[in-house]
Amino acid sequence: MATGALRDFIAARPHLIWYSKDYDGMDENVIVEATLNYGTWDDVQELIRIVGIERVANIFRADAFRQRTNYRKQVRNYFRLYFNKYAHVA
Repeated sequence: MATGALRDFIAARPHLIWYSKDYDGMDENVIVEATLNYGTWDDVQELIRIVGIERVANIFRADAFRQRTNYRKQVRNYFRLYFNKYAHVA
């Protein structure tokens, strides 16, 4: 469930999650996925500032490499390299 700053973050960027207006009930994983897939670099940096790079990396790693995922191939590759360099493996 998105609360506080994370809720405000996604509410200010409705183009990232155009299919829902229920920002309070939105899962953190959905916000991370939408931001990494469709957000700008500034959006990604703001998300990392709010949630923390370790948490964003853990969410990404848990979801991005499942058999069925919504992460685009290029996004998976880029952020795998990025988080391997800048976020410790949990």
